[in-house]
Order: sequence, then C-alpha cells, then structure tokens
Amino acid sequence: MSVLYVFRNVLNLSPTGGLLNPSKRVLCQRCLHQKNTVAPLKGIRVLDLTRVLAGPYCSMILGDLGAEVVKVERPGVGDDTRAWGPPFSGTESAYFLCVNRNKKSVAINMKDPSGGDLVRKLAEQSDVLIENYLPGKLSEMGLGYDDLKKSAPHLIYCSITGYGQTGPSASQPGYDVIVAGRGGLMHITGPAEGEPCKVGVAMTDLSTGLYAHGAIMAAILQRQATGVGQHIDCNLFSTQVASLVNVASNYLNASMEGQRYGTAHASIVPYQAFPTSDGYLLVGAGNDHQFKELCQILQMESEASDPRFSSNEKRVANRKVLISRLSDRFAKNSTSDWLDLLAGSGIPFGPINTIEQVFKEPQIEHNKMIQEMDHPTAGRIRVPGPPVKYSSGDFPLPSPPPTLGQHTDQVLGSVLGLTDQDLNKLREGKVIQ
Repeated sequence: MSVLYVFRNVLNLSPTGGLLNPSKRVLCQRCLHQKNTVAPLKGIRVLDLTRVLAGPYCSMILGDLGAEVVKVERPGVGDDTRAWGPPFSGTESAYFLCVNRNKKSVAINMKDPSGGDLVRKLAEQSDVLIENYLPGKLSEMGLGYDDLKKSAPHLIYCSITGYGQTGPSASQPGYDVIVAGRGGLMHITGPAEGEPCKVGVAMTDLSTGLYAHGAIMAAILQRQATGVGQHIDCNLFSTQVASLVNVASNYLNASMEGQRYGTAHASIVPYQAFPTSDGYLLVGAGNDHQFKELCQILQMESEASDPRFSSNEKRVANRKVLISRLSDRFAKNSTSDWLDLLAGSGIPFGPINTIEQVFKEPQIEHNKMIQEMDHPTAGRIRVPGPPVKYSSGDFPLPSPPPTLGQHTDQVLGSVLGLTDQDLNKLREGKVIQ
C-alpha cells in the first residue's frame, strides 16, 4: 500500500482529491441556504475502458452526475460505434454521439507494454475503472483487478461481461440480441401467433449499464466507510434473467411458462394496444373500477355488468371474447377522438408515437429532455439528456462527445505529469494518438 494512499485515507480523500465522506464536512449556516450547483460525483475520476453500449451508457450516467470520465480508445480506430453508421453527423456516427457525452478521449495502444503502463498509472489515479473485455484479457496485460489492487487498493473495478467472470459460459462474448434470446426476453416478445422479436433498442445492454451504475454508486458509498475498493462483476445474462421479474416469478412459483402477447399483458386484461380507425391506442385497466369506467366511456354497459368480466381474474380467463369486443369498439373512432374521450378519466391510455411524434410531445420540452452541444467536427448536436432532475440545483452544461484522442495530451499531462517531450516520444512509438 503506497504512502500516498495512506495519506489520502487518513484525510478521507479520494485519489482525485474529493472527500470520500462528504458528511464529515463542517458547513456554515450560510452555505446550507445557498443553492447547490455542485454535481454529486464532482471530484470522482472514472477510467472507462469500455466500448459499444452497456459500459459507455454506465460511464455516461456517471459523467452526467459530475464524474470526470477518461475514455481510453484504440488509436486510429476508437470505440467500435464510431463507425456504426449511417447516419453520421459530420465525422461522427449518431450512435457514438448518443452515449459518450461528458467524457475525455485518450487514445492509447494498451497492447504495447508502454501503453499498458500508462493505463495502470491512470488507474492508480482514478476512483473507478470500468471494463468490458472477455474475462482474463486484461489480466494478460497486467491490468486485471488482482494486478491493480496491489498499488491501488482504493480502486472500484467494475467488469461488464456477457455471462460473468466464471462458469461454463464465461469465455463466450456477450451481445445484446444473443443474451436477450438466451435469457428469455425474445421468447416473450412479439405477436402471440408470430415469431420471437427483439426489442427496438438494446434493452439488455442498457439494463446492464444501469445495474453497473447503481453498483458503482453503492461501492463508492461503501468505500467511504472502509477506504477500500472492490471488484464488481456485472453481466448481461444475469441482468436479463433478473429483468424477467413477474414472468420469472410466474414460472418459479407456479410453473407457468412465459408466452408472447404482442402488446398485451399476461396477468392484466385489458392492457394492450387496440387498432383505431387511423392508428393504435394503448389502454390499460389495472383494477375493476377502471374497467367499469372504461366501459362507461366506450358505452359498453353490458360488458361492465357481464359476470365473465366482473374481476380481473375472470377477464384474463375470458380474454379472447372481451378483447374482440373492445377491438370492434375502438376501431370505430380515430386515435385523436379516443384521446379526447379518455382525457381526465384516470384510466391509463396513450398513443403509439413515431419517434418524430415523441420529440414533438409537449412534455419532452417541459422536462428539458433534449440536450444541445457544440461538437468540434459535427457542429450543433442534439441528444436525449438525463431523465432525472435534482432539486438542489442545476449541473454544469454537458460537454460534447469527444473526437478520438482529443484529450490525450491534456489527461496524460495533467494526471500523470508527462511533458511534451514525453508525449512526443510516445506518439513516435505509436503508443498514443
């Protein structure tokens, strides 16, 4: 354990200078009444060795919360998603732009021993490391958790893999669509009489990124008490199985196999999309009172009093009859007509929007869900912003997704103290870009 680490731990400081336990600060009364504009993770440095979606999504959330995120990329190539287009905005793919704001790009050839040494030194000066390599790959470079914890016991090391660090599938690469199939999601997604379908976005990747973000936050809190980091093992397969929630419970506790219901729900009727005269309308009745109110609006009083539909359990048992009648009724009017009739009813309802219609929703503007940034090569870009708001104040304006190697000199100079001569030598040896 280094003398520098012991000194920081005694002072309750993180490797980047932030307090490990902010609750120990003594605040004056005047400060308590001032608006807080300090982001929650300000002073926390994240070394991001991930690419594609699950890892970058996790590190972007941490960056949104104020962490300094240093993204290490391959010289000349970068994150795989930089090439995932069209569409492109300037020189950058729209895909890359969506999950890489608030990051600094450092281009390092990690396979070169000198490059690996740079990453090790950056890890020692970071609070969190996130990686999504196959198990054992980073250990071959001397960058595994067991390697780094010797010189950086404070480090929170989060691994994101397809199936976990150990076990019969550990060596297999993890891709969202493969794990969504193997983990049961595709079996329960799609039309009742049709083929299995993938979800329109990579929900298994995104859910894993969210799980990893939460695990990292918990590890940061635990380190406040212990001063010691740990290894976090996140994987797509376990995340997908955990995300089966009620469908998994149905099987584990009642041996009920999952099925495809299209937009419908296995345990609630009605709860699905209905064709209208010009589109679709989503309607849900989660209890008997809502069902009776829906029947009143639809002028279907006989269905409201029909004993076959008097409870949700009976409505599920008589699903086909009820849905057929409701479908006939909804088909007689346009989507906008039904939206007007259902407004203020207390019944869950809504349209199935196109993406264009989503971003024309008034609530999107009210919630300030679109972030605009000036990118050095793409110009003015727009991306969906963080969905969570905090009452304590506004965070600093976001920085745009970086160009490849944009911050190599800045980070290696400020964090590791390398001189221009050092950087030039590394660049001549093709260790950095």
